Amino acid sequence: MLDRTQPDLNPDAEDTSQVPATEAPAGHVEPTPRWRPRDWLSRAGQFLFTLSFSSLTRRIVSLNLAGLIALAASILYLSQFRAGLIDARAQSLLVQGEIIASAIAASATVETNTITIDPDRLLNLKPGESYGAPEEFSGLDFPINPERVAPVLRRLISPTKTRARIYDRDGVLILDSRSLFRRGDVIRFELPPPTEVKPGFLERTTIAIRTWLNRGDLPLYRELGPENGNGYQEVAQSLKGEKSSMVRINDRGEIIVSVAVPVERPRATIFGSLMLSTQGDDIDQMVTAERLAILKVFGVAVMVMIVLSLLLASTIAGPVRRLADGAERVRRRIKTRIEIPDFTRRRDEIGHLSGALREMTDALYNRIEAIETFAADVSHELKNPLTSLRSAVETLPLAKTEASRNRLLEVIEHDVRRLDRLISDISDASRLDAELQRTDVAPVDVRRLLTTLTSVANETRLGHDVGVDVRFEGNRADTFSIPGHDLRLGQVISNLLTNAQSFSKSGGRVRIVCRRLKSEIEIVVDDDGPGIRPDALERVFERFYTDRPHQGFGQNSGLGLSISKQIIEAHRGRIWAENRPGPTDAQGDTRIAGARFVVRLPAT
Repeated sequence: MLDRTQPDLNPDAEDTSQVPATEAPAGHVEPTPRWRPRDWLSRAGQFLFTLSFSSLTRRIVSLNLAGLIALAASILYLSQFRAGLIDARAQSLLVQGEIIASAIAASATVETNTITIDPDRLLNLKPGESYGAPEEFSGLDFPINPERVAPVLRRLISPTKTRARIYDRDGVLILDSRSLFRRGDVIRFELPPPTEVKPGFLERTTIAIRTWLNRGDLPLYRELGPENGNGYQEVAQSLKGEKSSMVRINDRGEIIVSVAVPVERPRATIFGSLMLSTQGDDIDQMVTAERLAILKVFGVAVMVMIVLSLLLASTIAGPVRRLADGAERVRRRIKTRIEIPDFTRRRDEIGHLSGALREMTDALYNRIEAIETFAADVSHELKNPLTSLRSAVETLPLAKTEASRNRLLEVIEHDVRRLDRLISDISDASRLDAELQRTDVAPVDVRRLLTTLTSVANETRLGHDVGVDVRFEGNRADTFSIPGHDLRLGQVISNLLTNAQSFSKSGGRVRIVCRRLKSEIEIVVDDDGPGIRPDALERVFERFYTDRPHQGFGQNSGLGLSISKQIIEAHRGRIWAENRPGPTDAQGDTRIAGARFVVRLPAT
């Protein structure tokens, strides 16, 4: 919980902390609480803590940060930038070394008053140019005079922040810019500590990381003694008349770039070698500055990435969590309708998932209600013949005449047949859905199916003297094929034919017409019976509904048309009943010529 209480900034103000809210003085305005940074951090922490329970949120944030970290790490390595920086530094040192070597070569002359060394002019010398010594001295060989060269070297090296070393022909150190001092400089020598102090953990870690980033295949730089100048490869090459450069790394992980150029005059021998090298942290400071700039950009990018990831996760994880909670409530409260959150307005996978879950939940509740209704109807339909059978059985011992006893036996036999028929139809209806789900869908040739069923109906007549005609309308090229289950579709047609024959008069005809309607196949079954009452056109498909005044009670279970509708809807089709219009009577009213059942199924 956030602590929004603020200290009293006015010590002279009246203490109103004990005054109830209803008794506040008129005109009193509560001061607006001032949000401190700690409050904002606390609220942000609570928000992150709430979202952290979602694994999806953690995955989104982690994956986005992983990609950003990998990009930042590759940039921080700065291999190309560092290589270019090293090459540029080596080239600049070579140019600088040639200029200084020319100046040193011009200074290495006989001691004569005719030549005056001008350091400013030395700075403007080009590679290969001499200071302008007389021609008579050009072929002479003079050693490097440290006293004459030192002032020139100090003046040329001081602005460059590089280290310069001059070696003679034998590789012996003559001058080192670290040992050059001007007049008035205080010479200080750092004494070694009495005991060697090991670097701390942070310093060791920094050195290890820097060495790992910079080392690669670079050789290790070591300080050689004054007598071992030839131990530097670049110095040895320069004493042979070739300029050379080397890149090394010291024990602190710092890059050292060094070049060596020969000190010589035109048409003269080599006086010695000039070696220029960078300071230990010269290049590393520039690389570190670039890395710090990248880290700042990386920090801002991380904050933006986290905020965007959390917003993205909130639009995904939040709705998914609500959908999961709704599904859990449906599972726990199966007897009451629970609404799944509606995100169908979203045009994405979350909206599609919400719509699918809502439809699935509605189908589940409808199925449960249908099962409850079916159980109630079955119980009611079974009780009627059982009650009649029980009454007949109880009355049978009391029958005094043979006629009464035979009549009761007929009632018992009728009720037993009715129970057997009901149980068979109920069993068929109960396993219908499961059977349709388990059986694979296959193409069904409607032409062949109707022809076969018509032939069977005409041969057996099923106790009725009513014939069946079938006609196929359309082009001969039309195909009458639908995806489905041939046995169940045959059961639908058989139910419709049996129903039409039972309502037709003896000697009548039942007509079947099949036609192709674009992407559907229509099957129409007509009879010449009395038709269907207008108020019963929809009820004929209800379970256990039957309206057969011309037949005795209990001769039909009332499940045939209900099962047929269930099968057709499982095939994504439609079935309905209507009355076939006939001629008009004297009053101008249209008579009913018979009943008509229409079935439409999607074609292949």
